[in-house]
This record gives sequence, C-alpha cells and structure tokens, in this order.
Amino acid sequence: MFKRATFVLSLLCATSLAQAQLPAPVAQLMQQGGIAPNEVGLLVLRGDAAVLSHQAMLPMQPASTIKLVTTLIGLERLGPTFRGRTELRTLGDIKDGVLRGSLYVKGGADADLAGEHLEAMLRALRYQGIERIEGDLVLDRSLFQPARLDVGLPPFDESPDAYYNVIPDALLLNKNMLQLDMRATGSTLQLRMYPELERVSVTSAMTLVERDCAKWEDGWQLPETRRAPDGRIEVVLRGTFPKNCNRSYSINVLDRDDYVGRFVRRAWTDLGGTLSGRTITGPTPLDARVLAAHAARALPELVRDINKTSDNTLARLLFLSLGSLQGDPVDGSLALPGGEVTTFARADSAVRDWLRAQRIDDTGFVIDNGSGLSRVERISAQQMGSLLRAGLTSPWAPEFQASLPIGAVDGTMRRRLAGTPAAGRARLKTGTLRNVTAVAGYVPDANGNLCVVVAMVNSERAGDGRGRAVLDALVDWVARSGTTQAATALP
Repeated sequence: MFKRATFVLSLLCATSLAQAQLPAPVAQLMQQGGIAPNEVGLLVLRGDAAVLSHQAMLPMQPASTIKLVTTLIGLERLGPTFRGRTELRTLGDIKDGVLRGSLYVKGGADADLAGEHLEAMLRALRYQGIERIEGDLVLDRSLFQPARLDVGLPPFDESPDAYYNVIPDALLLNKNMLQLDMRATGSTLQLRMYPELERVSVTSAMTLVERDCAKWEDGWQLPETRRAPDGRIEVVLRGTFPKNCNRSYSINVLDRDDYVGRFVRRAWTDLGGTLSGRTITGPTPLDARVLAAHAARALPELVRDINKTSDNTLARLLFLSLGSLQGDPVDGSLALPGGEVTTFARADSAVRDWLRAQRIDDTGFVIDNGSGLSRVERISAQQMGSLLRAGLTSPWAPEFQASLPIGAVDGTMRRRLAGTPAAGRARLKTGTLRNVTAVAGYVPDANGNLCVVVAMVNSERAGDGRGRAVLDALVDWVARSGTTQAATALP
C-alpha cells in the first residue's frame, strides 16, 4: 500500500512540475492547433521513472486505446489457448437418414465463424448419414445475458450499416455482414450478394451518375430492408452510384436471426438435405450431444486482429467473453456457471478485479464495451500507464506486444512516424473519435530503453490532423530522448 501511495504521489509531483514544461514541439503544435493544456493527458515512463506527466490522474476518453485493457486482461484471464466455439447439437435420434429432433446451433463467442465453417459443420451431418431433419432449427445465443445487446440500442452514428458498428452476440456468423458486388455500365447496375440466403434478395433503387469511381461512397445512402408477408426479404440499395464503376462493399442490415437461420437453410438445401421445422431461438439442453463443432483461432491471433486493425466488434466480443467464458486446454473454452448477473457486469468485475490485483486504482475508470466506440468510457493516463507497465512483466508480454501496430510499418500506425526515429520501433495502439485522439504503448528511446507512452487529446479541435500531430510529436520526442533527460524517480 505504501509503495502504491508513493507511486501516486510521485506522479502528482511530476504533474505539477511538467505542466509548464511540456516538450517544445508538443507545446507548439498544441498552441497552433488551438488545443488547450487542460484538454490533454500525457504520461511517459522510462523504467521506474516518470519522464513526463501532464494531467496524468485525470480520467479522459481513450477511444480505441481502451482495447489495450481488453486484450491484456483477456490474455491474462483467459489464457493463450482460449478459443471461442460453435457447436451443432441435438437430442434426437438418427435413423434411416432422418434426424428426429431439433438441431441446435449453439453460439460460444466464436470470433471466426464464417460461412465456410458452418457449411463444413453441416457437411459433417451429411457424412453422419443425415438427409432430413424432422425438427426445428434452434439458434442459441444464451451464453450472453441479455442474448442480444443490439436490440433497441440507438445507432452510435450515422453509419449503422458499417462493420465497425456491429454489436456482437454469442452466435455471430460472418460478422453479420452481406458482401455486395456492384458493377455498373453506362446504363445498368448489376448486383451480386454473398452469402446467398434463403429467400433474401438485393435490388437497386440507385441512380447512375457521372462521378469519379473513387468517390462512389459520396452517393451512398443507408439501405432499406423490406420484409414481405410471405417472409421474403428484399434489401434495397439507395442513393447514387458512378457509371462504369465496379466496387465491393459489405453492409450490416439484416437481423441476425434472419441471417443465421436463412444461411443454414440455404446451405443445408444445397447439400441435398431437408429441414421441416421452424427457425426459433432458445437455449440448448444440457444433455444435447455434439454433432459437429468449430473453434476460433487461439486468443493471441485474435488479439493481433483487435489491436493491429482496431477491430471494434472483436474487442467487444472478447470483453463479453471475460464475463461468460473460461479457458479450457481441450475445448478452448467453457461457459462460466450461470446466474442472474448480466454478462456486462461480470466482465466489468473481471476487469476491475485484475486492475486491483495489480494495485491499479480504478477510481474514475469506466469501461462501456471494451472497444472504445463509446462516449462514456474513461481512463486516466496514469491508469493506462500502470496497465502497460504490468504488461511488460506479464507471462504473455510477447503476445501482447506483438499485437500492437508498429510505427510506419503496419496496422493503424502504418502511415505515421515515417522518417522519424520511432519508425519501425514504436509499438502503439491508436484511438480516434470525433473529439478524441489518443495513443498508448511502448517507444524505445535513443539509448534503446523501452518507455511507456500514453497520450490522450479530448478536444473539439482534435480532428483534421491537429490532435494526431501533437501525439506524433510526443512520440518523436520520446524516441529522440535519452537517459540524460531529467526524470522523476518512482518506487
């Protein structure tokens, strides 16, 4: 307790000293961009010393840098062999090519579940001699409570059809995306849709216009989904599209029960099978036996996808997994015992328990969905810096650090820091919202000493590259710095 109190006191002292001593390039760009000092939180640690601390104790909006919390704690709590899992189960008997009983599609937070995987699982049923299913198709999302977090939730922004806005559930197929192939001549627009779903079609109400094909999204409007009385679904594209232009685009417009149910029925029919019952939702009986299964990639690979490309949907899925699953060396994952507490509350508790075990004060810390696509999530630079310090000594430190974008090389940092000493050396998670720009991660200094760097700009002036310029200047300053620079010792 004394050690943590001394650490906090050192940071407070460093903050009071450093607020008037921001690095000159950083202070200059803040002034040029109209970003006030009270709109920025900064922390730079070199080993056990605070090189720079500015408003480090102030909770701020982190945007996607909060994914560092989700991924590091995910690795620590679930382990590197963790895998989400999808299963086909039944209570019915198989006789003379007929499965007499319902087929359950049991969702287990499988981050990789794609159409080809579900087709392979259905093909495994055909290999077992099943030709006809005399029962219902039951979609089981009950791993998460509530099962559908997306229902009734207002859209985050004006693009609810975009992938980054997909809210996951425990049975998410193809991330619920429809891939469109749009090919226009001077007078017609041809459309193809993947995957093909039972009684789902896509049509165009778009107007062909003279426009640069590279700017085709300028005329895009939110598609309309129409359901006919007979159950058919029509996806209608609206807006304008350039003549003589070919583009592929993916959209999230179908209800996920329709998406999964109609995919299974279409794939099963294509395999020569028949299914006589309804498509319904519900839990899988505990004694239902497994007919086929699919497991996602191991967690370190998933963590790379989350952090390198800043994948919101996968980050949210991992956060919810913290409140619903535990790692298992054989099956990849097992469901935690059920209860009345929501999955979010259990995931929130898992995160806070880890922080407190690391002696990180969670006062003012708010985690909403673990992805950063939130206007309520809050974390201080000191809390994030402490988490990154803990990451250096984690058993899974190599996996965690390998997931971070590398300056001027890959991920969301591939076009940043080129030509600076940080290029190819800094490993930083980025974060961007309308009024937020942030980075957090590890930057070697001029002598090769690894520094923890956290910087968050919360300002209406953060956009149009102004906030990013401030952060890149800070990273460049750290990469050029050395051990002769003044530092405040930490315990």
